[in-house]
Amino acid sequence: MPKKKGSTAPKKKGSGSRKLSLKAAKKAINVTQDGKRRLILSNMGFTIFPKCLLKLRNLDELDLSRNQIQKLPETIGTLKSLRRLDLHSNKLESVPESIGGLIELTYLNLANNRLTSAGLPSTLGSLCNLKTLNLGLNQLDALPSTMEQLSLLQELALFDNQFIKVPEFLPNLRNLTKVNLIRNPCTFAHAESERIRKEKLEQKEELYLVHESFLCKRCLKICKAEAGKILRKERKGEKKTEKPEVFEEKKKRFEGLMTPNSVAAVTQDVWRIKSKR
Repeated sequence: MPKKKGSTAPKKKGSGSRKLSLKAAKKAINVTQDGKRRLILSNMGFTIFPKCLLKLRNLDELDLSRNQIQKLPETIGTLKSLRRLDLHSNKLESVPESIGGLIELTYLNLANNRLTSAGLPSTLGSLCNLKTLNLGLNQLDALPSTMEQLSLLQELALFDNQFIKVPEFLPNLRNLTKVNLIRNPCTFAHAESERIRKEKLEQKEELYLVHESFLCKRCLKICKAEAGKILRKERKGEKKTEKPEVFEEKKKRFEGLMTPNSVAAVTQDVWRIKSKR
């Protein structure tokens, strides 16, 4: 039988491993609608980071998720044009120092690997444009303190790790809006939430008086509506308390009316005595 012609798809090399040529990698690049050069190599069976990718210096987005890659090359920082790097669901135990050179990164996904805190380099703090960082499903119990420099970071995923306390610098990240810490052994979290709950229960309401001239039209309208509700409730309460007193007053007077049976029954014996006399 004639041999089939070679294709540009990644070739198998040994059992379970794949090899990627530079030519095949370039052919697999897609250009997005907004002009980004994207290369998706997810679930391709790679056990080693394809070195030919280091020659793609103008690549914007790289997806190597769901492979079996155990180590990243020390020179990964040369891919300086990368804006998105997805390496989730591999077998990475550490990240090289050179990753700090990817200063254009806005998205970095390292979830579902085997990363430990010792395997996270301090250079992560150099990713000055990073907005989303996913470190979930690893073996982390601390983060490099240099990450306090990630001033643009908006989303941080730390779920399914080994954190027993929240990294101290997180409150200093002024743009951080989402932090996912679920399924961590954060025993402090229960005590903290209980403390906050108790404080809220013990908290006393305070009244602040502000002149209406300081309020906008909408707030002034709301305040007047609430004040009206309170006044109506107070008036209803006054009417309820007045009713028994009014009834008692009417019961005593009986002006222009004959005495009701209920009152006559009380004085019935007195009338009978008078009639006998």
